[in-house]
Amino acid sequence: MASGEVRGGAPASRETALLDPHRLVEHVDAVVLTGGSAFGLATADGVMRALEARGRGFSTAGGKVPIVPTAAVYDLVSSGGARPGPEEGAAAFAAAEPGAPHATGRVGAGTGATVGKWKGADDRVPGGLGSVSRRVDEAVVGALAVVNAIGDVVGDDGRVLAGSTAPPDAPPFPDPLPFVEGQHTTLVVVATDARLTKLECHLVAQTAHHAMSRALHPSHTRFDGDVSFVVATGATGAHFDRLRVAAGDAVADSIRSAVA
Repeated sequence: MASGEVRGGAPASRETALLDPHRLVEHVDAVVLTGGSAFGLATADGVMRALEARGRGFSTAGGKVPIVPTAAVYDLVSSGGARPGPEEGAAAFAAAEPGAPHATGRVGAGTGATVGKWKGADDRVPGGLGSVSRRVDEAVVGALAVVNAIGDVVGDDGRVLAGSTAPPDAPPFPDPLPFVEGQHTTLVVVATDARLTKLECHLVAQTAHHAMSRALHPSHTRFDGDVSFVVATGATGAHFDRLRVAAGDAVADSIRSAVA
């Protein structure tokens, strides 16, 4: 079961419209987070082929169609122009088997990520990929974040954990805007083994965006393509409101762990 929400002003995404609670499809087969800007959305092709080979997907008269929502960050400058495609998608799918090692930091979609660009791109610092989980009743809720934000990463006390190296009195969003990378973005996946409806997944996706606002300053600018995805396997139970609180904490901490 899955849903999601796009709030950033500059998203690079695929198959996100069907995540709306009013749309027909309720289940997804995978979620892909990638670099390479819109070019990187091609990674989903490799994931779809791998899923098709396993007989996974939405049943149609012409065969099963794997449902793979995908979102990309813009890192074409810091990554040296790398454009992951179907081969990299298939390799990521193979590496995502249960129990496989899970690296964080400047790996995967976080390889070329940077943060703290709101006072000028020259003053940015490394971002990355972070992951945190929480237990709620019988369930576990985890968050995975790719942090490539315009803003700084901050703690709940407002302390900057990773951010612009510009002088404190430097003006934000200087004119003309020197953002040589053009677009940025934070991507989040919240995954739980709790039983959730598609609407409940959507509400958790909203919570994920609230958590982005806690951990990023500023967040959701017109240069960010911020997206949250929520998936629930339905294996166990949890109090929904407690799960939302835990999910928000996991998202905020996963963003912070990406730069730890």
